[in-house]
Amino acid sequence: MIIVKNLHKSYGSLEVLKGINLQIADSSVVTIVGASGAGKSTLLHLMGTLDKPDKGQVLIDQVDLYKLSDQELSDYRNKNIGFVFQFHHLLPEFTAVENVALPALIAGKSKAQSIARATELLDFLKLSGRLEHKPSQLSGGEQQRVAVARALMNNPKLILADEPSGNLDSENASQLHQLFFDLRDQFKQTFIIVTHNNELAKMADRTITIKDGLI
Repeated sequence: MIIVKNLHKSYGSLEVLKGINLQIADSSVVTIVGASGAGKSTLLHLMGTLDKPDKGQVLIDQVDLYKLSDQELSDYRNKNIGFVFQFHHLLPEFTAVENVALPALIAGKSKAQSIARATELLDFLKLSGRLEHKPSQLSGGEQQRVAVARALMNNPKLILADEPSGNLDSENASQLHQLFFDLRDQFKQTFIIVTHNNELAKMADRTITIKDGLI
């Protein structure tokens, strides 16, 4: 269970979030929608501990994230939260399997164990023939699936995605959207997705609309 309590965030004089309260059930696919500038990405970043709120709490399975030390928070994020962004952010000098293995290596897993897990994930995502390809050798849809595999690497409880299909054509976007539901069904993870895509919002278990910093 994810619980957000009275979350506030300002940047200078601009108040972006004005007291967000919500609960999200485990193993659900939830979309966050709203106009540009409404605070969608800000909320996602605060839930993922990529930024800190001015006020309020984020609890995941009763762990109060912002009461953790910086090192504890970094360790928690690496092991429990996966991220997928509009731009894949793959490291160009590394192969697909190396990019996917990175979170496990950072977590202290052996190289052999990390590569084995990365290979398994890429095979599940139908990329077994692209293991040794670098990002520049992959299509846009393939790059984003590699980014999804990387997000899944440490088997996190929560996957946060910020406009993950915003840079894809309609066919690849639809395939990516279906993939989120297939992964939820297979691995029982929770997906929270910021999107402007009406198709994805209609498919979701729940859609949260943010307007003027409030739900």
